Amino acid sequence: MRRAALAAAALAVLLAGCGGGKTATQTVKSTTTRVEVVRQAGEAEGVAFDPGAIYQRAAPGVVTVISTGLSGGTGSGTGLGSGFVVSGAGEVATNAHVVTSGEGPDIRKASQVYVRFNDHNQVPAQVVGFDPFADVALLKVDPAGLTLRPLPLGTTRDLRVGAPVAAIGSPFGEDQSLSVGVVSALDRSIDSLTGFATTGAIQTDAAINHGNSGGPLLDARGRVLGINAQIQTETGDGSGVGFAVPVDTVRRSLDQLRRDGRARYAYLGVESVALYPQLANHFGLPVNSGAWIQGISSGGPADDAKLNAGSGEERFQDQSYRPGGDVVTAVDGKPIRAESDLAKVLLDYAPGDTVTLDVRRGDQRKQVRVKLGERPLGSPRTG
Repeated sequence: MRRAALAAAALAVLLAGCGGGKTATQTVKSTTTRVEVVRQAGEAEGVAFDPGAIYQRAAPGVVTVISTGLSGGTGSGTGLGSGFVVSGAGEVATNAHVVTSGEGPDIRKASQVYVRFNDHNQVPAQVVGFDPFADVALLKVDPAGLTLRPLPLGTTRDLRVGAPVAAIGSPFGEDQSLSVGVVSALDRSIDSLTGFATTGAIQTDAAINHGNSGGPLLDARGRVLGINAQIQTETGDGSGVGFAVPVDTVRRSLDQLRRDGRARYAYLGVESVALYPQLANHFGLPVNSGAWIQGISSGGPADDAKLNAGSGEERFQDQSYRPGGDVVTAVDGKPIRAESDLAKVLLDYAPGDTVTLDVRRGDQRKQVRVKLGERPLGSPRTG
């Protein structure tokens, strides 16, 4: 979504003049920042979905992000994506992959980044930091002389499948384009720029194409529900299956990037699959739900805590499994049921925290204390 070629941007330089003589005076040209507050479309639960009104309110806060120097040593790669203003101080949110190249330990940020606003101002931006695990980046522009319209961040807590949504961005370089659709599914897992999945993603049928990356997915009130990040396609074109990083994850990333310039995640160091009744029955497991440990990273927190992984190989319903591993049923009392529950629960913790795992090992019930580590960029996709 970020490889569209663009012409280089012209940057304007402001010069201040000085007078001379015994009564010399200096004329200073001052610039101000205008910050506009986005008015939300009412507070009633049944607010009507009006794409035109959403666009009118939110589009001034949506930007095009232009990155150069993305192809490693050659410095010739150019990328294009979208973003949106998140504060009157000149902060802009986008996808990490819009302003970086490579994956895992090889991720490198662009040599130069520019932000183009809907009023045609185009200014250089600093990459404050990026979170490759959630595919979120925070940019900063000098707000002097700009009109900024920060978009309000919503929540996915009460989001339902079928809810109408709008996406605004720059597909194929066409700035300020609107598409509409519905939430097609919730709690999807999508690839990140590391060996770990991004959990809790929103699936939508609103048209998302190359260049939409980093733009906002909006609800009926014009609040940001997520950052449009990926499409699923066999042809390279949008196919009505797009994914957005959920706003709650985005908010967590932005808070860390503001504070530290990087995002840190707790790490258990296990590869697991979610149980379901037929799977548990086939392998004689004592519970029907939980995270069944299939592999453990050597030297990681789970390894240090003596958790057990499965071994060997046995197929069931055309899938390969390793029998004999522990089943994690809860973390600090929080139940583990769905496939992504273990990764999602660990988002509430920081590296160095200690958690208590409820574990079933055969017929035994155990509580295992584990000191969590920090996710490595290059690890395989283990929880």
